[in-house]
Amino acid sequence: MKRRDFMRLGLVGAGVSALSVMPQMASAQTAPAQLLGAGGLFYTKDNAGRWSGKVATHLPSAQIEKSATGTTVTVTTAHEMNGFEHYIVKHVLLDHNYQFLDEHFFNPAVDKTASSSFKLKDYAGVLHIVSMCNKHDVWLAAVDV
Repeated sequence: MKRRDFMRLGLVGAGVSALSVMPQMASAQTAPAQLLGAGGLFYTKDNAGRWSGKVATHLPSAQIEKSATGTTVTVTTAHEMNGFEHYIVKHVLLDHNYQFLDEHFFNPAVDKTASSSFKLKDYAGVLHIVSMCNKHDVWLAAVDV
């Protein structure tokens, strides 16, 4: 096969792939919860998939404190920080549309617990909390702020 034919065929294949993904992207914008469950991107309390025995130590929880200056969200994952062998890598906050708000990375050589604190100025509504374990994937919980 000639080089130009090979490149042209590759571009056609890329175009067809992009077109076939577009309907899925549209549905992701209208119904992200169905696409982000276990087997997708996140594991949850109700959809723990292959990690069903890990919910208690991997699902993040949040404490919400409101004041005149804003809202403080304290996220905790009841997971051991076992050095770099097994630990919670980070916590992430996502808004009601699963858009990034903030994140906190952990250093298992320093951090003894997987607890982080976030300041939210004017946010209200559903807040999605992500906890990422280096061995047991990504976990999602939601709270109302």
